Amino acid sequence: MSPFDSWGLFMAFLALLCCPGSGKEAFEKPTWTKQLVVESGRSQVINCSASCTQPENSGLETTVSKKLLKEGAQWKLYEVNVSQDTILLCYFTCFGRQEIKRFNISVFSPPKQVLLTLQPTFVTVGTWFTIECRVPSVAPFETLTITLLRGSEILYNETLRGTTPSPQEAIVTHNTTALRKDGHHNFTCQAKMDLQSRGGHLIHRVSDPQVLEVYEPFQDSQMAIIIAVVSVLLFLFVASVLLCFVLGEHWRQRRTGSYMVQAVQRRLRWCYQAQLA
Repeated sequence: MSPFDSWGLFMAFLALLCCPGSGKEAFEKPTWTKQLVVESGRSQVINCSASCTQPENSGLETTVSKKLLKEGAQWKLYEVNVSQDTILLCYFTCFGRQEIKRFNISVFSPPKQVLLTLQPTFVTVGTWFTIECRVPSVAPFETLTITLLRGSEILYNETLRGTTPSPQEAIVTHNTTALRKDGHHNFTCQAKMDLQSRGGHLIHRVSDPQVLEVYEPFQDSQMAIIIAVVSVLLFLFVASVLLCFVLGEHWRQRRTGSYMVQAVQRRLRWCYQAQLA
């Protein structure tokens, strides 16, 4: 709320103090205060009601635009459009006593989207990688806590500091070294906005899970050895098959050649015997 708005409300408050209807026994009752939260871009309905059935006068003092929706004998229902933190003063006079209800309005922009990234997504054990979580268009920062998790284990937790007059992007980064177990768990980012102290509730959002691929150097060397051994065994198998084929073919040719020589010898012997006869 700007200083001019505060000064305007202060002057209105003094005016109510100085002019309490009939002027008798002003402010015998203490001022009543209520905390309210309003999401940015939305309006808020205020019930301004008196403690007596026939108040002499009543109304709502504010620096923002207001609209009277309904009214009864002892109440008035207003709609106010709030774009920043402000104070509303609801006043009424009963039997010469003036009372004021104060509404402290806090405007917020909830975390509607939580984005998580891992850089890089492919690492070896013991090397560094970065976890970054972004929450776009959120306010106020001091109510927001961002938690980075590996599975259900909290890796990093940060409650943001500083005031934000308008919604801004909240960014949290955390650098860590890759562990063997990192490849077996999902990474997530959790954003919590706690508005309970301001009259609101707890808002909770979680990012989509991200996976980190982790490799160990000795696993790579073992895989190379296994591939080399399998390649050698495959080569020996193929070579043995080819050698068996060549030797078998050679033996078959030799056997076929000896049978042909024996046949020729028998034919010549038969011809010779025929000539003698």
